[in-house]
Amino acid sequence: MSRTSTAMVSAFAAVTVIVGCSSDYKSPMQPAPPAHQASVVTASGVITPEVARFRTLIGDPANGGTPGQQPGGRREVNWDGAGARPFNNRNDFPADFFNSNVTVGLVYVGAGFRNDSSLFADINPTYAAEFKPFSPKVLFSAVGTNVIEVSFRVAGAATPAAVNGFGAVFTDVDLAHATSIEFFDQNGTSLGRFEAPVRSDADGLSFLGVKYEAAIVTRVRITCGNAALAAGVNDVTSGGTKDLVVIDNVIYGEPTAL
Repeated sequence: MSRTSTAMVSAFAAVTVIVGCSSDYKSPMQPAPPAHQASVVTASGVITPEVARFRTLIGDPANGGTPGQQPGGRREVNWDGAGARPFNNRNDFPADFFNSNVTVGLVYVGAGFRNDSSLFADINPTYAAEFKPFSPKVLFSAVGTNVIEVSFRVAGAATPAAVNGFGAVFTDVDLAHATSIEFFDQNGTSLGRFEAPVRSDADGLSFLGVKYEAAIVTRVRITCGNAALAAGVNDVTSGGTKDLVVIDNVIYGEPTAL
């Protein structure tokens, strides 16, 4: 199942106008900033065709780990590289691994992170039946929270950057409205929050990707379900009360220096 839609996000500013007697008085009123048009790609079940379409939409070619700002194209993280294996199944995955060890310009903000090759069974044995990877076999989650925040840098550098869009593969989205990606610009203004579709088959994969008209996204907030992974927390499909969701591949435009 897939759909493509267009979302418009408007920002408004409130101002106070003081009326004076001077003949050259100029009002501080300014035009509202323009709305940003977003192309949204979603899929559940067999997501491969829509993931491929989003890759093309966000930009060709795939720039891999080439350091430095490239003239176009995209970057992608799938967690499965050999360099990440020493950190598998631990709660101390380096926040800047994908800008230092692997130079793709992606940095995690805030919580600890876990790169897991056991389908998170080391945390809770029931999870082995819940989560299936899109690109076998490593999956990713924040630690102690269900929120992942990501910012962008010029690949391999400390220079803050923006991208033209971002998408993620989710596994085991059971409840509507619980899993989403919110986009922010360099001023911290939200560019929109978009929801991932509910799973539609036994594999349980969902995809959500959003592309803007230019590189204006400096940070994204990924909300995975409504609870964090934990030993005593079971998913709704295992008799629990929470919708537990983790992520696989993420795809985003070439990070461009601000």
